[in-house]
Amino acid sequence: MEVEEVVSLPRLSRVAVCGGTHGNELSGVYLVRELLKAQKEEEEEGDQPMSVLMVLSNPRAMLQCRRYIDTDLNRCFTHAILNGPLSDMAPYEMIRSRELNAMLGPKGSPEAMDFVCDLHNTTANMGLCLIAYSDCDWICLHIFKHLQRQMPDVPVRYIHFDVSHKESYSLDSVGKHGFAIEIGPQPHGVVRSNVYTAMKLGVQHMLDWIRFFNSGATIEGGFVEVYTMVKHIDYPRDKDTHHITAAIHPQLQDRDFCLLHPEDPLFQTFSGETLRYKGSEPLYPFFINECAYYEKGIALSLARKKCVKIPAIRVQTDEEQQANPQGYESEDED
Repeated sequence: MEVEEVVSLPRLSRVAVCGGTHGNELSGVYLVRELLKAQKEEEEEGDQPMSVLMVLSNPRAMLQCRRYIDTDLNRCFTHAILNGPLSDMAPYEMIRSRELNAMLGPKGSPEAMDFVCDLHNTTANMGLCLIAYSDCDWICLHIFKHLQRQMPDVPVRYIHFDVSHKESYSLDSVGKHGFAIEIGPQPHGVVRSNVYTAMKLGVQHMLDWIRFFNSGATIEGGFVEVYTMVKHIDYPRDKDTHHITAAIHPQLQDRDFCLLHPEDPLFQTFSGETLRYKGSEPLYPFFINECAYYEKGIALSLARKKCVKIPAIRVQTDEEQQANPQGYESEDED
């Protein structure tokens, strides 16, 4: 009988959970506030839970219940923005990204947080999604597998944004490992109890898994499904005014992760005409009609689905840690 190989990985000693990166995505805002309150009460009672840094990422946008003040904070974590020259007139979010990088990073360094989870809401009907830059980060994929097992009543999916030819740009990329938890549908500026509760459970199960991994247990491998983003599709637009001329077709609306075939209805023009998907292959749509993406020229994104085998893992021993003190590969080495 073949014995499964066990991969040893560094302990996740420093963990951060962030909310309010977009100030009007309220599940993360209220959850981090609640976790901060619970953390304070535990400290006053003398409990010693696992140390987790709770961060409210964009306080100015939160105060105004806006996505951002000057520019999208979740696009400000490139090396150029974090390390390049910054003028006195720089957008608030660029300044804030440097503060967060100092708190959680520096990005790409041995001092960076071992794991960063950033909490988001979407207006799209996506359930609970983990969005990550790797389809072979065994930590992230094992957490995903654990959430699927622990949350059978919530659709839990893993979205891979392939940045092999460009740089990651979001807050969670500051950590050695990390992902965004994206959950919806929920209108921006609104908190829905069922969406909030699903996010809270997801974070609790994630932290429970990290504690279990850090305890030294061997965690069995298996197979998971991963959606790799292929492309974005914009709305049809008037060539002169650039105004959109169609909306998502009723037969596609709210059908995130339902396979879209060539010639399926895609848009319905404001005059009533059906425009069909002209792609060469069936793909899986997600972020369908996301409110915040109108300004980004994205009506929906499309992904391919594949099955990924993940190995059994355990935390490194002290001897293994001494032999590999860096404990991670930098982004430039991928």
